[in-house]
Amino acid sequence: MKKITISLMTICCILTSMGVNAQKINNFTLPSPWSEAALNAETPLPEYPRPQMERSEWLNLNGTWDYMGGKDLTNPATTETPPVFKSNPEKILVPFVPESDLSGIKRKDETNLWYKRNITIPEKWKGKRVLLHFGAVDRIATIFVNNKKVGSHTGGYTNFSFDITDYLKSGANTLIVGAYDPNDGKAASGKNGPHGDYTFSSGIWQTVWLEPVEKEYISQIKLIPDVENERLEVVVSSNKDNMKVTAVAMYSGSEINKADGNANEKFYLPMSNPKLWSPESPFLYDLKLQLKDKGGKVIDEVKSYFGMRSIALGKVNGVTRTLLNGEFVLQLGLLDQGYWPDGVFTAPTDEALLFDIELARKTGFNVIRKHIKTEPQRWYYHCDRLGILVWQDMPNIWEPDGVDSVAVRQQFRTELKEIMDQHMSSPSIVAWVPFNENWGAFEVTNITDWTKKYDPSRLVNGNSGYNFAPGYRKAYGDPKNGDFVDLHNYGDINEGATPKAEENRASSIGEFGGKGLFVRGHMWPVRNNAYQILVNKELLTDTYVMLITEIEQMLMYRGVSAAIYTQTTDVEHEINGLVTYDRKVEKMDFSKVKAINESVIKGSKDMNRPKK
Repeated sequence: MKKITISLMTICCILTSMGVNAQKINNFTLPSPWSEAALNAETPLPEYPRPQMERSEWLNLNGTWDYMGGKDLTNPATTETPPVFKSNPEKILVPFVPESDLSGIKRKDETNLWYKRNITIPEKWKGKRVLLHFGAVDRIATIFVNNKKVGSHTGGYTNFSFDITDYLKSGANTLIVGAYDPNDGKAASGKNGPHGDYTFSSGIWQTVWLEPVEKEYISQIKLIPDVENERLEVVVSSNKDNMKVTAVAMYSGSEINKADGNANEKFYLPMSNPKLWSPESPFLYDLKLQLKDKGGKVIDEVKSYFGMRSIALGKVNGVTRTLLNGEFVLQLGLLDQGYWPDGVFTAPTDEALLFDIELARKTGFNVIRKHIKTEPQRWYYHCDRLGILVWQDMPNIWEPDGVDSVAVRQQFRTELKEIMDQHMSSPSIVAWVPFNENWGAFEVTNITDWTKKYDPSRLVNGNSGYNFAPGYRKAYGDPKNGDFVDLHNYGDINEGATPKAEENRASSIGEFGGKGLFVRGHMWPVRNNAYQILVNKELLTDTYVMLITEIEQMLMYRGVSAAIYTQTTDVEHEINGLVTYDRKVEKMDFSKVKAINESVIKGSKDMNRPKK
């Protein structure tokens, strides 16, 4: 046998080219407490990805895939055939983006991204249709099974599925996913865009999974609580009309009520004297949804849940306020960017995803404003069950005005509708925010009006912080409609920068704070900054208490109904979080933060009592 000699340098080069070297914690830019667990997991993020529409059978495809990326590769958005992978391709850990440490690639601006893996369909799925699901792929995804094109999807923040049954063969099958992301600002991108502040990311960034279904199946659900009329609005979408639907509400395994309806049509499930959902009592009912044929045979069944709560505007002592379940409570929240030092766009584990939500509760906040980003559906599930109100921002575009503006703007509208449809049933979401600070804003009055009409069950904040502008284009400004008049205030809280409640709009300080603290050894390796840097934890805490005390003054004497503090965590260069970017250091005295927050929120509830 011929002796083969390979140098240590050659081995290192091979490992690096395969992406192995980047997947060592010692090489991470800033590991989080969950980095090691994510790397060592047999399947990253193994939890069921769709808790509000759950089936018992499924197969998680997260894990190690073959990968290649680069501007000179085949464009996934235009090709009809996938490229040929090398015999020893790089490896990527899905669903972490190639820009991240956890992915094992750690490269930027790939533009054309290609993923490949083998899949084998379980034998017990024989005779079923097989759906291939993607939580999210940024930005244009094209899917091939056994080198045949299945289809494409546009939009980096929405989930999508394909029925791949007819493309499958017995035994091993080849799945190839192409993703095209030019980072041109001509699609919903938020901070993940050409004018964004943080690491640009692309490609697969949420769970990929397979699911067996019958020929006819439940494809989507819509659950809207109607507290006033003691009922739940239900829409069960199916790939076939003329199907019947049964909805059964349950709690602790016992049936409470049931109702029958037709697929793809609205019907109501009566809920007499319902127990209401709120941050203090996030009560959730279980729900069973059955799809039946004309003879009454159950064809498909999913488990779900819902919460009964109302959100609206109303007058409290003559002032327009936000009302939760008919009463005013100050919506005091955190601006949450949803970025991670090891996963960038993707939390390393479900425990990590949960951490930021629990941090908000731990510190006495009752709202999270999910800032120009969406999250996996499990994030909203955690908010639903823990009792956190959510303002959901629409990820903004940056370049809506070019020669292709008609197509660009239409795609924005399409993705806004898809995001709303996919998260419509979460009781935690109480407000939609179509635009932020005029970033890529267009036709704001019209879009604000459309959003309100499309979902009249929630509040709409058309352009949060219209007093700010991106600088590279003319600001659209205040749409003068929707449910909020909203200014951002990063200085001292004063009347000049605080909107006054109007006849038909509540007053909101959509962002404030931005107070920073250097914590050596826990910062991203760039020039770190904040609107104001404080010298130590004690001073930062006292400054926060002072700001909230001023918010309380505006609550009482300016009619403020909502205020959002910036922010949950540090994010790359921004060091204005409650905790560091790696989530390892608490930057304030949380006992004092919680005490002042709870005191002010309690005081807002006391305002529901008529003045003497």
